[in-house]
Order: sequence, then structure tokens, then C-alpha cells
Amino acid sequence: MTELPALIAAFTTLFIIIDPPGLAPVFIALTQGMSAQQRRAIGIRAFLVAAALMMVFLFLGEAVLGFIGISMDAFRIAGGILLFLTALDMLFQRRQARREDNAAEGQAEHHDDPSVFPLALPLIVGPGAITTVILLAGEAQSATDMGAIAAVIIVVLLIVLLAFLVAPAIERALGKTGLNIVTRLLGMLLAALAVQFVLDGLRGFGIGA
Repeated sequence: MTELPALIAAFTTLFIIIDPPGLAPVFIALTQGMSAQQRRAIGIRAFLVAAALMMVFLFLGEAVLGFIGISMDAFRIAGGILLFLTALDMLFQRRQARREDNAAEGQAEHHDDPSVFPLALPLIVGPGAITTVILLAGEAQSATDMGAIAAVIIVVLLIVLLAFLVAPAIERALGKTGLNIVTRLLGMLLAALAVQFVLDGLRGFGIGA
């Protein structure tokens, strides 16, 4: 897991699932009318809460699966299917609409501070991200591997934080059409990664080559 190709694959999967460019306009909507200082504070809090949640799922997620009797290969197949459905949502733009609905709901209920809900949970640490982190933990062979995955998670979350801090500039640079194109491209990559997870799970059960 510490080899460069494996780390790149882990980074790519998490980046696509969390989708920092797609979160930028949602962050703008949630912090509309706030000062730059308030936006920065909310972004940092969302980053810290999301990082803490991700570490919990990384180090305890597989233990929870073992406790309830679910094998990692079964979880790989289920996770791959979930990620594939997420990819379809991205390709057909259903995912962003759902995020905006969640953002509007969170804004109505927590107008002053949306950093925990809905930003950290469920917009950053959603079902897809949780699934991916547990799958990556299942592939780790040592404490070094777990440390490398944790580092990848932090790097992706730092990119999310950066997207929050420069969200207005990203929105102006890409425009709505540009964001839609980026989302669809990431959806195609995620669909391929999801199929790979399913194939790995099937191989674990002795099905296929």
C-alpha cells in the first residue's frame, strides 16, 4: 500500500468520491453573506471534524465489520456497487442537486455554523467516503500502510479546505458548465474504480481469474 501506484489509486478514489470542486459552490451557498474571516473559520472547522471522522472509520471500521460478521470481500463488492451508483449520479448530475438540497436544509437549520452539518457530515464524509476508507483499510498490510492511507486522507481533506478557501475564484473560473464537465469526467473514473472493487471482491471468493 506504500507503493506509489497504490497511493495514487487511493488518492484518486477519495478525491473523486469527495469531489472538492463540486463542494466549492455548495460551500459558497452555505456561507453566503458571511465575511472572509467567518468563511475561513467554518472551512477549517469542517476540515478538522471531517478528518476526525475519517480516522475513526479508518482505524475502527474493519473491526466493526468483523464484529457483525461481514467479510472484507463482501464489503468490497457492496462498496463497489455503492460507488458505481455514486458515479452514475455524478454522470447524470443528480449528486450535485442532492448536495444542494442538503446544503439548503442545513442552512435553514444551522445558519450560523454549517461546519459540522451539513459540511463535514454528510457532504464531505458521506456514505461513499466512508465505504472507500474502510475498503482501503482492508487492503492495508501493516501499520505503515495505515499511516500512508491516513496521510492520503489528510491530503485530500486539505484540498477540500483549499477549495473552500478559494471557492469564489473556482466558481468564477470554471462557471457552471465547467463544473458540470469536471463532475462528469470524475464520474467516469469513479465508475471504472468501482468495477475494480467488485472484481477484487469476486476474486476473493474465488470467482474469476
